[in-house]
Amino acid sequence: MREVDPRRQVSRRNFLQSAAVAAPAAALATGAGLSVDEAWADTAAALSPAELKTLVKVARDIYPHDFLADVYYITAVKPWDGKAAADPAVKAMLSEGVGRLDADARSRHKVPYAQVGWEADRVRLLAGIEHTDFFKKIRSDLVVSLYNQPEIWPKFGYEGSSADKGGYIDRGFNDIDWLPKV
Repeated sequence: MREVDPRRQVSRRNFLQSAAVAAPAAALATGAGLSVDEAWADTAAALSPAELKTLVKVARDIYPHDFLADVYYITAVKPWDGKAAADPAVKAMLSEGVGRLDADARSRHKVPYAQVGWEADRVRLLAGIEHTDFFKKIRSDLVVSLYNQPEIWPKFGYEGSSADKGGYIDRGFNDIDWLPKV
């Protein structure tokens, strides 16, 4: 009896077809100075790709969740590009804030903020600007733009709104299993 390999078989033809589709996208992204996973920033209207990348790193450092992929932070930060395109004051605030973070990082670590390797070092840099309008605006906006993504609610154990389902009285109000029964 012949044993069959249960893994998916990929023919040479299928492999070459997939590579032919992926190669131009990778070439465009790397030609723009971005890695493939950073190509999303190349479509910015007002902010530079480096500024958007820094804002994503800032978002991850302000609200760190190792179990969340970067795509959720990108979704939270991307609207700032539209706001910057619509309002020159917002663009100036963001560019100056990112510029200050990069300057502080270069003076202490010799690299821009997004390239500082240790999270603790980046958090110290953020603590140095926490009094600025830039930091306050980004932090307060992220509370909504990051946590109001229904795709991440299950990752935090949140089932969504219960008002349309009759409220929490019959949907988990008494699901506390860590309190002693009286």
